[in-house]
Amino acid sequence: MTELLITVVIVGILAAIAYPSYTQYVIRSNRSAAESFILAVASQQEQYSLDARQYATTMATLGYATLPTEVAKNYTVTVTANNVAVPPSYTVTATPIGAQAASDTKCQNLTVNQAGTKGMSGTGSVADCW
Repeated sequence: MTELLITVVIVGILAAIAYPSYTQYVIRSNRSAAESFILAVASQQEQYSLDARQYATTMATLGYATLPTEVAKNYTVTVTANNVAVPPSYTVTATPIGAQAASDTKCQNLTVNQAGTKGMSGTGSVADCW
């Protein structure tokens, strides 16, 4: 009986250590998927600019009627463009939703603009989040 109790205690300790690490891994993985996608959107913006001589003002204009599943369940992605500015500019923003929003307070909104500048709105740093 004592051996069983010791085994249960050891399993409990291991679980208490492993679960927080796992949840942080999931948060980083979700964030990485969003970062990869918004960089792809930024690349598409540059291609659109070469073709149309202006930046797209909607995701649909860039050919993104829907988001990839791994991104859509954790983030909303928007694009804003200012084509009257000199030079024209845009920002692609990934905003966390649901559990990702509640758990990823370090990074929160992820952004990239026409200059390739990466940003975030959480309590961490750009180096931590990107």
